[in-house]
Amino acid sequence: MHFKSLIQSIKERREMLQVTQEMLADLSGVGLRTLKQFESGKGNPTAETLNKLGSALGMELTFKIIKTATSE
Repeated sequence: MHFKSLIQSIKERREMLQVTQEMLADLSGVGLRTLKQFESGKGNPTAETLNKLGSALGMELTFKIIKTATSE
């Protein structure tokens, strides 16, 4: 669920800035194919890739580790 929200946020920011996928690929150093797969929900980008995309769009991405209860 959170991944879909991340995809939508990055795509909306790109569109708001009127940046094409091709432009964002060039600006971020991320391959166009990788970007297209990510935006379509089919890709599995690394944290580094997400960071490159966010930085190119002027976004700060933070990662949060949430501990879950374990059975003992």
